[in-house]
Amino acid sequence: MSRLTREQQESYKSEGYLIGMPAIFNEKEVEQLRAGYKRTLDMLNEDETPSDIIGWHQTSRWQYDICSHPQILDYVEDLLGPDFYLWGSEFITKSPRSGKVVPWHQDSYYWPLSPHHSVTVWLAFTDVDEGNGAMKVIPGSHKGGLVQHKIADEASILSFQLEDGTFREDSAVTLSIPAGGISLHDDAIIHGSPANPSDRWRIGYVIRYSSTDVKCDLEKNPKFKAYLMRGEDRYRHNPQGDIPTDDFARPEFSKRIRKRS
Repeated sequence: MSRLTREQQESYKSEGYLIGMPAIFNEKEVEQLRAGYKRTLDMLNEDETPSDIIGWHQTSRWQYDICSHPQILDYVEDLLGPDFYLWGSEFITKSPRSGKVVPWHQDSYYWPLSPHHSVTVWLAFTDVDEGNGAMKVIPGSHKGGLVQHKIADEASILSFQLEDGTFREDSAVTLSIPAGGISLHDDAIIHGSPANPSDRWRIGYVIRYSSTDVKCDLEKNPKFKAYLMRGEDRYRHNPQGDIPTDDFARPEFSKRIRKRS
C-alpha cells in the first residue's frame, strides 16, 4: 500500500487537488469494473441515465467495496485524518460527442454539510484526458471560501454555476487520469469540465468522504447516511448506514437528491 508523501499532502493543502498517484486498479481489474458498471446500467429504468446512479453504495455491495478499497482509504486518511466516513457516490459519464458540460462550480456550494472538510475521489473507469472532456480545476481556489453562483446555462448538467469574473479560467489545470487511477480534490475547489467531442466514452465514479466532525443538515437531505470508514465517530452527528449485502441492488430513494458534478 502507498501513502501520500509529505510533499503530496502539502501540495493538496496548497492547490486543493492531487493527481499522479499509482493506479488503484490494474488492467484486468478495470475490465471487472466495467463489467460491474454494465450490470449496474441494466438496473436503470427506461427514463433514467447513468447520471442517475447516485448513492447506490448504500444498497450495492459491489459499489460499497470500491468505496472502501484500502488504498483509496489510505489516501483519504492522509488528507482528512484518522476519523472519516463515506457518504456519497455517483457515476459521471459523457458519451462520445456529447455536448453536455459541467460548468465551473464548487461542490460545497451544493452540499448541506458543516464544517467544510470533505474529499472527493474521482475514479476513472476509462482513460480521461483533455480530448474526452476531463475535469479541470483552478489551483488554490479552495482557499477563497464560497463564491456566488448563478442559474446554470441550458447546456449544463448542473443547476448553478459560478458568476463570470469570479476566478481566472486561464489558470485551469486538466486532470488527466488513466483507467483505474484516481484524482483527489477539496470540496471548495473551483472545477468543471467541457463537452466530449471525441469518439470515446468518459466514465468516472465519484466518491465523497468527510471527517467525522462534519454534520449534514437532515432537513435538506433526509436520506443522508454516514458509513464510518476509518477510526472512531466521537461526534455521532449523522445517521449511520448499514453495509449492503446484495452485490447489485438499487436504492428505493429518489434519484434526484443530489447535484451532478
